[in-house]
Amino acid sequence: MSFRLTLLSTAALLLAAPALAETTASAPPPAAPSAVAEDAANTRDGVSFTVGEVLITAAGAAGSAKSLLTSVDRLGGDVAQAANVDYAWELIGKMPGVLVTDFNQGTTSGKFSFRGFNGEGEINAVKLLIDGVPSNGNDGNMPYLDMVFPLDIAGVEVVRGASDPRYGLHAIAGSANILTRVGGTYLDAKVLAGAYATYDGQVSAGYERGDVSQNYLVAYRQADGYRDHAALDRLSLAGKWFYQPNAALRAGLIARYYKGNADEPGYLTQAQATAAPRSTNAYNRTDGDKRTMGQYSLHLDWTPTAALSWSNSLYLNTLRDDRYVKYSAGASQQRRYANEDHWGAMTALRYEPQIAALSRLVFEVGGDVQRQDNISLRYNTLERVVTTQTRDQKFSLTVGGIYVQSVIEPTPWLTLTPAWRIDWVDGRFLNRMNGKSSPVNDYGAIQQPKFSLALRPAEGVTVYGNWGKSFQIGVGSGAYLIPPRTTDLDPSTNEGWEAGVRYAPTDAFTARLAVWRQTATGELKRKLNDPGGDFDNLGATKREGVDLQVDAKLGSRLAIWGAAAWQRARIKTPDPATPNLVGNRIDHVPERMISGGVDFRVFQRLTLSTAISGQSAYELTISNDHGRFGDYLSVDLDAAYRVSPRLELRFQIKNLTDAAREYVWWDGAQTLHSPGEGRAAYVSARVRY
Repeated sequence: MSFRLTLLSTAALLLAAPALAETTASAPPPAAPSAVAEDAANTRDGVSFTVGEVLITAAGAAGSAKSLLTSVDRLGGDVAQAANVDYAWELIGKMPGVLVTDFNQGTTSGKFSFRGFNGEGEINAVKLLIDGVPSNGNDGNMPYLDMVFPLDIAGVEVVRGASDPRYGLHAIAGSANILTRVGGTYLDAKVLAGAYATYDGQVSAGYERGDVSQNYLVAYRQADGYRDHAALDRLSLAGKWFYQPNAALRAGLIARYYKGNADEPGYLTQAQATAAPRSTNAYNRTDGDKRTMGQYSLHLDWTPTAALSWSNSLYLNTLRDDRYVKYSAGASQQRRYANEDHWGAMTALRYEPQIAALSRLVFEVGGDVQRQDNISLRYNTLERVVTTQTRDQKFSLTVGGIYVQSVIEPTPWLTLTPAWRIDWVDGRFLNRMNGKSSPVNDYGAIQQPKFSLALRPAEGVTVYGNWGKSFQIGVGSGAYLIPPRTTDLDPSTNEGWEAGVRYAPTDAFTARLAVWRQTATGELKRKLNDPGGDFDNLGATKREGVDLQVDAKLGSRLAIWGAAAWQRARIKTPDPATPNLVGNRIDHVPERMISGGVDFRVFQRLTLSTAISGQSAYELTISNDHGRFGDYLSVDLDAAYRVSPRLELRFQIKNLTDAAREYVWWDGAQTLHSPGEGRAAYVSARVRY
């Protein structure tokens, strides 16, 4: 794909954005009563970039992203709630510079990533949180994201880079926090129907009276899928109960339950994908997955004075995943079973004294402990009948960390943010097939210094830079000292920096340009189909790129935004066993990505929107000798009509031009393809009280 052509196409489409939900005085969007529109991170002297309308709750509280001087991107609840997606990871792809990898294989549907990391599952570099609760699986993947449905989302916050001290495990390239609706009195219901026999129903309700608020979600989606043998059905339930006797104290409980079933259409050869992209193989007819999950968390926030705030949470995550999969005609079908229980605690204390000699001073200290008990089983099967067992692993993992951070503003035009984080790892691995037990690698105290600064030379101009270190440890059996290895592995150290400028002369225009680089030593790459869960040493790597983002509101009726990312991910110093890989591209990382959109209010009741996304091709392996695939350019259209203050009708066309889009990988002998959806139309109705 020509990137020049892509940019011209983007300009021609006016960089179309998802529709911003229209609000009226008689039917305001539900929100927590403490929410405030636009905190300091989104004013003219901040560094963040926002798509849609964001309501920030307790933005200055301990543990928030308010003080971070790095690429922070926010997606508004209005954009999220209007979305039509099979899984929530697709929604995150609307954000600037985010790469989405669409496997289109049942519950293993896809994922998002950024900063030059791919979504293959070999290296999972993004810390996922839901309402501030850690939500990655042991391997760093994001199954718990399936529990979130669009109508319950209040906003999404993505933090890129290595300078954020709040999180350790899995936060190699940054984090993403999905914020759901808490507080308020409302009833919000949406039904949708459309292509591929898709039916979706979601109800989000809130009731707040006096000191107590209650919020609930019931959501269900079923679809036959674009390809044969690709049906899915998903049910999600959520309840949130909070008690706030005064402005200083808030305590609450959040509970979620999810159950999903999906068939898997498998992968096609290149000839099959070209001739019959919607087909499946006969040998995939018994492939599929059943997944159940729960997430339960307690929250306590205390703000005794304007200068002091304390945030705390306890949580439990449960995952039961039972998958049957056959990758090619010559491979055996596998049963892959995961049983994971994760629990932990997080705390952050923030103090902001008033010092006459300084414009601003903030101290923050925090920490977390995350404990996991995991079981991983694998079998060779024939049409779901077990023939042999290939894996029986039980392992525990505990990762704990503490951090300190300070925000120092000697003058209003200068901000300095030093920080330091330290993590420790413990655990035990048991191979139940041979009865042998192994300790976790002695990673020691994992030191992560960080520093950021921002200059404001003129009104609306912020020049910023940051530097920091993050880390990677092995996942599954890769985190343990298992024979024949006799020497503990060191953690892989990631060191990254970013320099950027944000220009926001008025509330109607924002632009941000950032240049970044991230290097790693001893990067570990998980062997996805290895029975023992082993890994390869990818070696020292270098990822670098440039991000450009623009948002403009051209009067009261027209809004446009666009983003372009140039990135490169290469092997700097390969493993000594593979010296020929020096300088090669890391697989499945496109070097160019774009996204953008336009929202045009034709008249008070009708809003027309278009959105565009695209990327260049990627290498299939680190050997860089099996061709390049995966480039695409996709356009979506949306029309929203407000029938009354309570009722909105919406018509959507996804992939308007019916552009070919596919995920491709190399199985050691041939390319295997998973074609993406073609043109599809949907209608929905949303009622709000």
